[in-house]
Amino acid sequence: MDCKNKIPLEMMCDQRDKEERLAKMSPFEIKNTLIELAHKHTRKASCQFLNAGRGNPNWIATEPREAFFLLGEFALNECRRTMNNRDGIAGIPHPDGIVQRFNLFISHHRESPGAELLDKTLQYCTQELGMNPEDTIFEWAEAVIGDQYPMPDRILNCAEPLLRHYVANELCCGIAPRTPFDLFATEGGTAAMCYIFDSLQANLLLKKGDRIALMTPIFTPYIEIPALKRFSFDVIQIKAASKSKNGLHTWQYPDEEIDKLKDRSIKMLFTVNPSNPPSYAISQPTLEKIRRIVKIDNPNLMILTDDVYAPYVNGFRSLMAELPENTIGVYSFSKYFGATGWRLAVIALNQNNIYDKLIAGLSEPEKAELTKRYQTITLEPEKMPFIDRLVADSRLVALNHTAGLSTPQQMQMILMASSSLLDQRQAYRKQMQSMISSRLSTLWEATGFSIEDDPLRAGYYSEIDIMLWAERLYGKKFAKYLKDNYNPLDFLVRLAKQTCIVLLNGSGFDGPQWSIRVSLANLNREEYEKIGTAIAAILEEYTVLWKKS
Repeated sequence: MDCKNKIPLEMMCDQRDKEERLAKMSPFEIKNTLIELAHKHTRKASCQFLNAGRGNPNWIATEPREAFFLLGEFALNECRRTMNNRDGIAGIPHPDGIVQRFNLFISHHRESPGAELLDKTLQYCTQELGMNPEDTIFEWAEAVIGDQYPMPDRILNCAEPLLRHYVANELCCGIAPRTPFDLFATEGGTAAMCYIFDSLQANLLLKKGDRIALMTPIFTPYIEIPALKRFSFDVIQIKAASKSKNGLHTWQYPDEEIDKLKDRSIKMLFTVNPSNPPSYAISQPTLEKIRRIVKIDNPNLMILTDDVYAPYVNGFRSLMAELPENTIGVYSFSKYFGATGWRLAVIALNQNNIYDKLIAGLSEPEKAELTKRYQTITLEPEKMPFIDRLVADSRLVALNHTAGLSTPQQMQMILMASSSLLDQRQAYRKQMQSMISSRLSTLWEATGFSIEDDPLRAGYYSEIDIMLWAERLYGKKFAKYLKDNYNPLDFLVRLAKQTCIVLLNGSGFDGPQWSIRVSLANLNREEYEKIGTAIAAILEEYTVLWKKS
């Protein structure tokens, strides 16, 4: 559409100009504008405001929280044993006899919610993991009270063995690599990402302007951070461009895209698996192809895999399992346990990893630079593992002595992990998967579009390619009209203005330009029927305008 010298189209041109400027922003910032538009229409009309933009769950896991609060009651009793001032002052826990007192407490609270999980978690830690019961309960009591700095600062002694089992169970099909993962507990996956980017650059593993690869579509920070001036990475996209025999997106990666990783100038690969926003796990053949390429063509390829949506795919297998030496894993508890406000995550790095080897292979001047960076916290900086450098860098090295995730957060993470490990019937997992699947089916049925069954689909989000359905339902001429006359963001603007519904643009995740992201996590099933109906109605509205034109 030529927007010059066409007065009847002046308002339309102005709208497109605004949308084009808006489209340059992050989708999570665009969302705020869409929310404002939707709220304005809500006040004018009778439509219900529905925000399926962000992926904040509208459920919580109750059992680990019940156990957490009950443990807090026990720990407060322990504090009052050592000092009990009427003015609200108590002492701190002491380990002597704490196991007996814990067992007595559990027996008195046998019917209380959370008691069974506490009891079974202790049994699991002592019997399955060989942990000392007195040390474990004492650390739990101090952790839930939060009276001490985290020690060790990377992760608590009572947390790491159990969380290792959980990570192996969730991300490696229950089969851990021979060499264990070291874990660093962080303030959610967000902090994990920031720490990793910082440490990779601080330790000269990634330098400004280096070439990296992104498996796209991908969570927007993995797109936006490399573009920052301090990084200015040369980004190669590995696109999920595969389609089924029916011409529908499978959100998998063609061999020719994966073959790009043979280029040794690519220093690092970043992926979210299952993907965000398509929400599909990488297929096993593709995982194996990446493994072969790394082993044969690019052995020093560093990999970061963000596997937050793993629990929604049965039999999920991470790149951490395929290439443990090359891969840094990030796993957040937020999207499965309904815990975005808790900020809970771990960074996992195998004890036998290429990061330590690459640091050891740096030039002598570079090693001297890193020795100077870390010499205030260790007598042998050159031997400092990369996982410990991550911890130090998270507090700009100088504050390493106060690093670490808060102990109550780590205690809640322990109980969330144990609740999953001890759930033999997988009741919680099945319920979560069923709820998400029901919402997804309802959404797509209401649009009138079709979606194919796929065991690799997590379904936490759904990415809908509007242009694909415009062409399939109304033909190529209509699709061309849509592309020539409207900015892709126009679809979401109309959706917000006319139906009070907020979604995100898939283009902001480096997905197809006309794709939209729907979160299946934060609304009830019947509300997704309204969203699907509204999506179909907006597409139909464009056809009316097309016929008039």
